[in-house]
Amino acid sequence: MAMLPGGRAGHTRSLPLLFPRRSEGQDWFIGTFSSPGTTMPPVNSNAAGPSPTQDGPADTTKKRNKPQYNQFTRQELPACKPVLTLPVTIAMIAPVGIIFILIGLGCIATSNKVVELANRYETACVPENMRNNPVAYIQNPSEDKSCTRVLKVPRDMKKPIYIYYQLDRFYQNHRRYARSRSIRQLSDPKMASADSRLCKPEATADGGPIVPCGLVAWSLFNDTYSFARGNETLEVDKRGISWRSDRNRLFGKHVYPRNFQSGGLIGGGTLDPRTPLSEQEDLMVWMRTAAMPKFRKLYGRIEVDLRAGDLIQVTVMNNYNTYSFGGRKAVVLSTAGVLGGKSTFLGRAYLAGGAACLGLALVLALLWLLVPIKEEPYLGPARR
Repeated sequence: MAMLPGGRAGHTRSLPLLFPRRSEGQDWFIGTFSSPGTTMPPVNSNAAGPSPTQDGPADTTKKRNKPQYNQFTRQELPACKPVLTLPVTIAMIAPVGIIFILIGLGCIATSNKVVELANRYETACVPENMRNNPVAYIQNPSEDKSCTRVLKVPRDMKKPIYIYYQLDRFYQNHRRYARSRSIRQLSDPKMASADSRLCKPEATADGGPIVPCGLVAWSLFNDTYSFARGNETLEVDKRGISWRSDRNRLFGKHVYPRNFQSGGLIGGGTLDPRTPLSEQEDLMVWMRTAAMPKFRKLYGRIEVDLRAGDLIQVTVMNNYNTYSFGGRKAVVLSTAGVLGGKSTFLGRAYLAGGAACLGLALVLALLWLLVPIKEEPYLGPARR
Protein backbone atom coordinates (compact mmCIF):
# COMPACT_ATOMS: atom_id res chain seq x y z
CA MET A 1 0.00 0.00 0.00
CA ALA A 2 1.37 3.38 -0.94
CA MET A 3 0.93 5.88 1.87
CA LEU A 4 1.03 9.56 1.03
CA PRO A 5 1.69 12.34 3.52
CA GLY A 6 -1.53 13.30 5.23
CA GLY A 7 -3.27 10.01 4.27
CA ARG A 8 -4.86 7.55 6.66
CA ALA A 9 -4.29 3.82 6.92
CA GLY A 10 -6.66 1.83 4.79
CA HIS A 11 -7.20 4.73 2.46
CA THR A 12 -5.03 5.26 -0.60
CA ARG A 13 -4.57 8.10 -3.03
CA SER A 14 -3.61 7.66 -6.62
CA LEU A 15 -0.96 10.07 -8.00
CA PRO A 16 -0.63 10.39 -11.78
CA LEU A 17 2.96 10.27 -13.06
CA LEU A 18 4.15 11.41 -16.43
CA PHE A 19 7.20 9.69 -17.92
CA PRO A 20 8.36 8.41 -21.33
CA ARG A 21 8.11 4.89 -22.60
CA ARG A 22 11.60 3.48 -22.59
CA SER A 23 11.06 1.34 -25.68
CA GLU A 24 9.93 4.18 -27.95
CA GLY A 25 11.44 7.38 -26.56
CA GLN A 26 8.62 9.49 -27.98
CA ASP A 27 5.15 8.45 -26.71
CA TRP A 28 4.12 9.47 -23.20
CA PHE A 29 1.65 7.69 -20.93
CA ILE A 30 0.14 8.15 -17.50
CA GLY A 31 0.47 5.56 -14.74
CA THR A 32 -0.83 5.60 -11.15
CA PHE A 33 0.23 4.26 -7.81
CA SER A 34 -2.62 2.34 -6.19
CA SER A 35 -3.16 -0.35 -3.65
CA PRO A 36 -1.32 -3.65 -4.12
CA GLY A 37 -4.50 -5.46 -4.89
CA THR A 38 -5.39 -3.24 -7.80
CA THR A 39 -3.75 -3.47 -11.21
CA MET A 40 -3.88 -0.33 -13.33
CA PRO A 41 -2.62 -0.81 -16.87
CA PRO A 42 -0.84 2.15 -18.46
CA VAL A 43 -2.96 4.45 -20.52
CA ASN A 44 -1.27 4.56 -23.93
CA SER A 45 -1.80 7.44 -26.31
CA ASN A 46 -2.55 4.78 -28.94
CA ALA A 47 -5.08 2.95 -26.80
CA ALA A 48 -6.99 1.61 -29.76
CA GLY A 49 -3.92 -0.09 -31.23
CA PRO A 50 -2.05 -3.18 -30.11
CA SER A 51 -0.17 -3.22 -26.84
CA PRO A 52 3.59 -2.63 -26.92
CA THR A 53 4.27 -6.22 -25.95
CA GLN A 54 2.37 -7.70 -28.85
CA ASP A 55 4.07 -8.52 -32.11
CA GLY A 56 2.38 -6.97 -35.11
CA PRO A 57 3.01 -5.03 -38.30
CA ALA A 58 3.42 -1.73 -36.46
CA ASP A 59 5.98 -3.20 -34.09
CA THR A 60 7.91 -4.75 -37.00
CA THR A 61 8.00 -1.40 -38.79
CA LYS A 62 9.26 0.36 -35.70
CA LYS A 63 11.99 -2.20 -35.22
CA ARG A 64 12.98 -1.86 -38.85
CA ASN A 65 13.22 1.95 -38.58
CA LYS A 66 15.06 1.88 -35.31
CA PRO A 67 18.53 3.41 -35.81
CA GLN A 68 21.61 1.41 -35.07
CA TYR A 69 23.33 2.64 -31.98
CA ASN A 70 27.10 2.52 -32.20
CA GLN A 71 30.04 4.78 -31.51
CA PHE A 72 29.81 6.45 -34.90
CA THR A 73 26.11 7.37 -34.76
CA ARG A 74 26.45 8.50 -31.16
CA GLN A 75 29.57 10.51 -32.03
CA GLU A 76 31.56 8.68 -29.39
CA LEU A 77 34.58 7.69 -31.49
CA PRO A 78 37.97 8.28 -29.91
CA ALA A 79 39.23 11.76 -30.69
CA CYS A 80 42.19 13.92 -29.85
CA LYS A 81 41.07 17.02 -27.99
CA PRO A 82 44.20 19.00 -27.16
CA VAL A 83 44.02 21.76 -24.62
CA LEU A 84 45.07 25.00 -26.32
CA THR A 85 47.90 25.94 -24.04
CA LEU A 86 50.53 28.38 -25.24
CA PRO A 87 53.02 25.67 -26.33
CA VAL A 88 50.32 23.84 -28.28
CA THR A 89 49.15 27.05 -29.95
CA ILE A 90 52.70 27.98 -30.92
CA ALA A 91 53.29 24.49 -32.31
CA MET A 92 50.17 24.86 -34.48
CA ILE A 93 50.70 28.42 -35.76
CA ALA A 94 54.43 28.34 -36.52
CA PRO A 95 54.30 25.45 -39.06
CA VAL A 96 51.37 27.12 -40.83
CA GLY A 97 53.39 30.32 -41.18
CA ILE A 98 56.39 28.43 -42.55
CA ILE A 99 54.20 26.58 -45.08
CA PHE A 100 52.57 29.84 -46.22
CA ILE A 101 55.95 31.49 -46.73
CA LEU A 102 57.21 28.55 -48.78
CA ILE A 103 54.08 28.63 -50.95
CA GLY A 104 54.43 32.39 -51.41
CA LEU A 105 58.05 32.09 -52.47
CA GLY A 106 57.09 29.36 -54.94
CA CYS A 107 54.33 31.52 -56.44
CA ILE A 108 56.66 34.49 -56.84
CA ALA A 109 59.36 32.31 -58.41
CA THR A 110 56.81 30.90 -60.86
CA SER A 111 55.60 34.40 -61.74
CA ASN A 112 59.15 35.64 -62.33
CA LYS A 113 59.65 32.94 -64.97
CA VAL A 114 56.91 34.50 -67.09
CA VAL A 115 58.27 36.88 -69.75
CA GLU A 116 56.06 39.87 -70.47
CA LEU A 117 56.28 42.84 -72.83
CA ALA A 118 53.84 45.74 -72.50
CA ASN A 119 53.73 48.94 -74.52
CA ARG A 120 51.31 51.85 -74.15
CA TYR A 121 50.49 53.58 -77.40
CA GLU A 122 47.45 55.83 -76.93
CA THR A 123 49.67 58.94 -77.01
CA ALA A 124 52.49 57.71 -79.23
CA CYS A 125 50.05 56.73 -81.98
CA VAL A 126 48.61 60.24 -82.27
CA PRO A 127 50.46 62.67 -84.58
CA GLU A 128 52.27 65.41 -82.70
CA ASN A 129 50.21 68.15 -84.32
CA MET A 130 46.99 66.46 -83.11
CA ARG A 131 47.97 65.60 -79.55
CA ASN A 132 46.27 68.69 -78.19
CA ASN A 133 42.97 67.41 -79.59
CA PRO A 134 43.15 63.60 -79.84
CA VAL A 135 39.34 63.24 -79.91
CA ALA A 136 39.16 65.14 -83.21
CA TYR A 137 41.93 62.94 -84.58
CA ILE A 138 40.29 59.64 -83.63
CA GLN A 139 36.88 60.76 -84.95
CA ASN A 140 38.24 61.93 -88.31
CA PRO A 141 37.97 58.99 -90.75
CA SER A 142 40.40 60.59 -93.20
CA GLU A 143 43.31 60.53 -90.75
CA ASP A 144 45.82 57.70 -90.99
CA LYS A 145 45.43 55.61 -87.84
CA SER A 146 48.38 53.26 -88.30
CA CYS A 147 51.57 53.48 -86.28
CA THR A 148 54.53 51.23 -85.54
CA ARG A 149 55.88 50.26 -82.14
CA VAL A 150 59.11 48.32 -81.55
CA LEU A 151 59.42 45.82 -78.69
CA LYS A 152 62.69 44.24 -77.59
CA VAL A 153 62.49 40.72 -76.17
CA PRO A 154 64.38 40.66 -72.83
CA ARG A 155 64.52 36.87 -72.45
CA ASP A 156 63.72 33.79 -74.49
CA MET A 157 59.97 33.37 -74.93
CA LYS A 158 58.64 29.89 -75.62
CA LYS A 159 55.51 29.43 -77.68
CA PRO A 160 52.64 29.93 -77.38
CA ILE A 161 53.06 33.65 -76.84
CA TYR A 162 49.78 35.29 -75.87
CA ILE A 163 48.75 38.69 -77.20
CA TYR A 164 46.53 40.89 -75.03
CA TYR A 165 45.10 44.35 -75.36
CA GLN A 166 44.98 46.29 -72.12
CA LEU A 167 42.56 49.07 -71.27
CA ASP A 168 42.70 51.35 -68.26
CA ARG A 169 39.98 53.64 -66.83
CA PHE A 170 37.31 51.68 -68.70
CA TYR A 171 34.51 50.67 -66.33
CA GLN A 172 32.94 47.59 -67.85
CA ASN A 173 31.57 46.75 -64.40
CA HIS A 174 29.13 49.68 -64.43
CA ARG A 175 25.69 48.19 -63.82
CA ARG A 176 23.91 49.94 -66.67
CA TYR A 177 26.68 49.01 -69.10
CA ALA A 178 27.02 45.37 -67.97
CA ARG A 179 23.24 44.77 -68.19
CA SER A 180 22.91 46.32 -71.63
CA ARG A 181 22.60 43.05 -73.57
CA SER A 182 20.09 40.34 -74.43
CA ILE A 183 21.25 36.84 -73.54
CA ARG A 184 18.33 35.14 -75.30
CA GLN A 185 18.97 37.11 -78.48
CA LEU A 186 22.56 35.87 -78.67
CA SER A 187 21.61 32.19 -78.69
CA ASP A 188 18.23 32.00 -80.45
CA PRO A 189 17.52 33.54 -83.88
CA LYS A 190 13.81 33.72 -83.01
CA MET A 191 14.54 36.07 -80.11
CA ALA A 192 15.94 38.97 -82.12
CA SER A 193 13.56 41.41 -80.43
CA ALA A 194 13.67 39.83 -76.95
CA ASP A 195 14.59 42.02 -73.98
CA SER A 196 15.02 45.04 -76.23
CA ARG A 197 14.31 47.36 -73.30
CA LEU A 198 17.56 46.21 -71.67
CA CYS A 199 19.53 47.14 -74.78
CA LYS A 200 18.50 50.79 -75.02
CA PRO A 201 19.73 53.00 -76.55
CA GLU A 202 21.26 50.39 -78.89
CA ALA A 203 18.13 48.25 -79.36
CA THR A 204 16.82 49.12 -82.82
CA ALA A 205 18.10 50.71 -86.02
CA ASP A 206 16.41 51.39 -89.36
CA GLY A 207 13.15 50.04 -87.98
CA GLY A 208 14.58 46.62 -87.06
CA PRO A 209 16.30 45.02 -84.08
CA ILE A 210 20.05 45.27 -83.65
CA VAL A 211 21.79 41.90 -83.31
CA PRO A 212 23.73 41.82 -81.03
CA CYS A 213 22.10 44.69 -79.19
CA GLY A 214 23.24 46.69 -76.20
CA LEU A 215 26.10 48.93 -75.17
CA VAL A 216 28.54 46.09 -74.53
CA ALA A 217 28.48 44.84 -78.11
CA TRP A 218 28.22 48.39 -79.48
CA SER A 219 31.52 49.37 -77.80
CA LEU A 220 33.45 46.40 -79.25
CA PHE A 221 37.22 46.97 -79.18
CA ASN A 222 38.51 47.44 -82.72
CA ASP A 223 42.23 48.20 -82.56
CA THR A 224 44.19 45.68 -84.62
CA TYR A 225 47.78 44.47 -84.39
CA SER A 226 50.20 42.81 -86.79
CA PHE A 227 53.67 41.58 -85.85
CA ALA A 228 56.96 41.09 -87.66
CA ARG A 229 60.50 40.06 -86.73
CA GLY A 230 62.78 41.62 -89.29
CA ASN A 231 61.44 40.45 -92.64
CA GLU A 232 59.51 37.58 -91.05
CA THR A 233 55.80 38.07 -90.50
CA LEU A 234 54.52 36.57 -87.26
CA GLU A 235 51.07 35.13 -87.84
CA VAL A 236 48.45 35.72 -85.16
CA ASP A 237 46.23 32.73 -84.38
CA LYS A 238 42.82 33.88 -83.11
CA ARG A 239 41.21 30.45 -82.92
CA GLY A 240 40.10 29.28 -79.51
CA ILE A 241 40.62 32.58 -77.70
CA SER A 242 37.08 32.51 -76.28
CA TRP A 243 35.52 30.14 -73.77
CA ARG A 244 34.28 26.85 -75.19
CA SER A 245 31.00 27.23 -73.29
CA ASP A 246 30.44 30.59 -75.00
CA ARG A 247 30.99 29.10 -78.45
CA ASN A 248 28.79 26.06 -77.82
CA ARG A 249 25.97 27.50 -75.73
CA LEU A 250 25.85 31.27 -75.24
CA PHE A 251 26.33 32.38 -78.86
CA GLY A 252 24.10 30.64 -81.40
CA LYS A 253 25.31 28.98 -84.58
CA HIS A 254 22.34 30.34 -86.51
CA VAL A 255 22.37 33.90 -85.15
CA TYR A 256 23.86 36.46 -87.55
CA PRO A 257 24.59 40.17 -86.99
CA ARG A 258 21.82 42.52 -88.13
CA ASN A 259 21.79 46.32 -88.26
CA PHE A 260 25.00 46.33 -86.22
CA GLN A 261 26.86 49.69 -86.11
CA SER A 262 24.48 51.04 -88.74
CA GLY A 263 23.47 54.13 -86.77
CA GLY A 264 24.97 57.58 -86.92
CA LEU A 265 27.21 57.08 -83.87
CA ILE A 266 29.71 54.24 -84.14
CA GLY A 267 30.88 52.87 -80.81
CA GLY A 268 33.54 50.39 -81.87
CA GLY A 269 34.27 47.56 -84.24
CA THR A 270 31.97 46.04 -86.84
CA LEU A 271 30.95 42.41 -87.37
CA ASP A 272 30.77 40.34 -90.54
CA PRO A 273 27.03 39.82 -91.21
CA ARG A 274 27.81 36.53 -93.01
CA THR A 275 29.52 34.97 -89.97
CA PRO A 276 27.40 33.53 -87.14
CA LEU A 277 27.96 34.83 -83.63
CA SER A 278 29.35 31.45 -82.55
CA GLU A 279 32.40 32.17 -84.73
CA GLN A 280 32.87 35.83 -83.74
CA GLU A 281 35.41 35.14 -81.01
CA ASP A 282 36.57 38.74 -80.61
CA LEU A 283 32.99 39.62 -79.68
CA MET A 284 32.78 36.74 -77.18
CA VAL A 285 35.98 37.83 -75.46
CA TRP A 286 34.83 41.45 -75.29
CA MET A 287 31.42 40.60 -73.85
CA ARG A 288 33.02 38.85 -70.88
CA THR A 289 32.91 42.08 -68.89
CA ALA A 290 35.82 42.84 -66.58
CA ALA A 291 35.47 43.42 -62.85
CA MET A 292 38.08 46.18 -62.61
CA PRO A 293 38.65 49.36 -64.65
CA LYS A 294 42.10 48.11 -65.68
CA PHE A 295 41.92 44.82 -67.53
CA ARG A 296 43.40 42.69 -70.27
CA LYS A 297 41.62 40.64 -72.88
CA LEU A 298 43.06 37.97 -75.12
CA TYR A 299 43.65 39.05 -78.71
CA GLY A 300 45.44 36.01 -80.15
CA ARG A 301 48.53 33.80 -80.02
CA ILE A 302 51.90 33.65 -81.76
CA GLU A 303 53.04 30.07 -82.31
CA VAL A 304 56.73 30.94 -82.76
CA ASP A 305 59.55 31.03 -80.20
CA LEU A 306 61.18 34.41 -79.66
CA ARG A 307 64.79 34.80 -78.60
CA ALA A 308 66.36 37.32 -76.26
CA GLY A 309 67.28 40.50 -78.12
CA ASP A 310 64.76 40.04 -80.95
CA LEU A 311 63.12 43.25 -82.15
CA ILE A 312 59.39 42.88 -82.76
CA GLN A 313 57.70 45.47 -84.98
CA VAL A 314 54.07 45.95 -83.99
CA THR A 315 51.85 47.72 -86.49
CA VAL A 316 48.90 49.20 -84.61
CA MET A 317 45.67 50.40 -86.18
CA ASN A 318 44.63 52.97 -83.59
CA ASN A 319 40.86 52.94 -84.14
CA TYR A 320 39.39 52.69 -80.64
CA ASN A 321 38.36 55.95 -79.00
CA THR A 322 39.64 56.06 -75.43
CA TYR A 323 40.48 59.76 -75.62
CA SER A 324 36.98 61.03 -74.90
CA PHE A 325 37.11 59.58 -71.36
CA GLY A 326 40.87 59.71 -70.70
CA GLY A 327 41.44 56.00 -71.13
CA ARG A 328 44.73 54.24 -71.75
CA LYS A 329 45.64 51.47 -74.19
CA ALA A 330 48.51 49.01 -74.37
CA VAL A 331 49.51 45.91 -76.29
CA VAL A 332 50.98 43.05 -74.24
CA LEU A 333 53.00 39.98 -75.25
CA SER A 334 53.33 37.35 -72.55
CA THR A 335 54.15 33.72 -71.94
CA ALA A 336 52.21 31.65 -69.41
CA GLY A 337 53.32 29.73 -66.35
CA VAL A 338 51.73 27.16 -64.08
CA LEU A 339 49.66 29.88 -62.39
CA GLY A 340 48.87 31.78 -65.59
CA GLY A 341 50.30 35.17 -66.47
CA LYS A 342 52.74 37.36 -64.60
CA SER A 343 51.32 38.34 -61.22
CA THR A 344 52.93 38.43 -57.79
CA PHE A 345 49.71 39.15 -55.89
CA LEU A 346 49.08 35.55 -54.83
CA GLY A 347 52.68 35.10 -53.69
CA ARG A 348 52.66 38.34 -51.72
CA ALA A 349 49.37 37.37 -50.09
CA TYR A 350 50.83 34.05 -48.93
CA LEU A 351 53.96 35.80 -47.66
CA ALA A 352 51.86 38.28 -45.69
CA GLY A 353 49.80 35.48 -44.15
CA GLY A 354 52.90 33.47 -43.27
CA ALA A 355 54.62 36.50 -41.73
CA ALA A 356 51.52 37.21 -39.64
CA CYS A 357 51.45 33.61 -38.35
CA LEU A 358 55.14 33.63 -37.47
CA GLY A 359 54.81 37.02 -35.80
CA LEU A 360 51.93 35.78 -33.69
CA ALA A 361 53.87 32.65 -32.77
CA LEU A 362 56.83 34.80 -31.71
CA VAL A 363 54.63 36.99 -29.50
CA LEU A 364 53.08 33.94 -27.84
CA ALA A 365 56.53 32.43 -27.30
CA LEU A 366 57.71 35.60 -25.56
CA LEU A 367 54.61 35.58 -23.36
CA TRP A 368 55.22 31.95 -22.50
CA LEU A 369 58.83 32.62 -21.52
CA LEU A 370 58.45 35.99 -19.80
CA VAL A 371 55.00 35.66 -18.23
CA PRO A 372 54.49 32.02 -17.19
CA ILE A 373 50.86 31.00 -16.85
CA LYS A 374 50.10 28.43 -14.17
CA GLU A 375 47.57 26.16 -15.80
CA GLU A 376 48.11 22.86 -13.96
CA PRO A 377 45.70 23.46 -11.03
CA TYR A 378 42.86 23.87 -13.51
CA LEU A 379 43.56 20.84 -15.68
CA GLY A 380 42.86 18.06 -13.18
CA PRO A 381 45.15 15.35 -11.80
CA ALA A 382 45.53 13.67 -15.19
CA ARG A 383 47.51 16.66 -16.49
CA ARG A 384 49.65 17.28 -13.41
